[in-house]
Amino acid sequence: MAPYAVWILIFVVAPILLLLYYSFFDLHGEFSLVNYQRFFTPVYLKLTISSFWYAALITLISLLISYPTAYFLSKTKHKQLWLLLIIVPSWVNLLLKAYAFIGIFGAYGAANNFLEWIGFGSRQLLFTDFSFVFVAVYIFVPFMILPIFNAINGLNPALIDASNDLGASKSTTFRRVILPLTLEGVKIGCQVVFIPSLSLFMLTRLIAGNRVITLGTAIEQHFLVTQDWGMGSTIAIFLILIMFVIIRLTGFRKRGA
Repeated sequence: MAPYAVWILIFVVAPILLLLYYSFFDLHGEFSLVNYQRFFTPVYLKLTISSFWYAALITLISLLISYPTAYFLSKTKHKQLWLLLIIVPSWVNLLLKAYAFIGIFGAYGAANNFLEWIGFGSRQLLFTDFSFVFVAVYIFVPFMILPIFNAINGLNPALIDASNDLGASKSTTFRRVILPLTLEGVKIGCQVVFIPSLSLFMLTRLIAGNRVITLGTAIEQHFLVTQDWGMGSTIAIFLILIMFVIIRLTGFRKRGA
């Protein structure tokens, strides 16, 4: 346990304590609680609500795409191969994928060429809420599919056969047997997608053109632009607390026998 404990202390506990330390200093380097007062002003509260809205939207769309995909994937013959093909794009650097979508959604990109070909004409796709959500969902979908696939693939087929033998329809079997037994995978997938979505900042700049502002964007601006490390640290502390609460609320506890 010693190497693990040292790793946690250096790379987890120490950075959080450093953020907590800087959060008590204002822009002029003086000890103050003004940063915590500013966080509860309408500007930052609106920013927090906006971050939650986009994170929830990205998570919901990812779930609606991932659950059917994982379910049908578990029924295919070469499921491991298809799963690998879905996961492989996640190995590509996030910055490279972002620049690729800039070209796809650009004025002369493939998306607008397709729209013109089918008669809809060119549209402003880049630097919109649509492009931001679309790219974020594309990036996070593999991380949602994997835990759901593992949960579905680990189901005991005898339980589904028993449900069918007892006269349950396919929809009833799914609602009363499959879905409850795969909720652990759904919760893990939602955690893996929702929590990083709260702190996105690269996509908000490159894909949304700063039209979408999240807590992650605010942290980046305070550290790199305004040089207000205190306020940036304060937002980061609240973001960590929010993530911790989400993990606790969505934690899956197996019932005892």
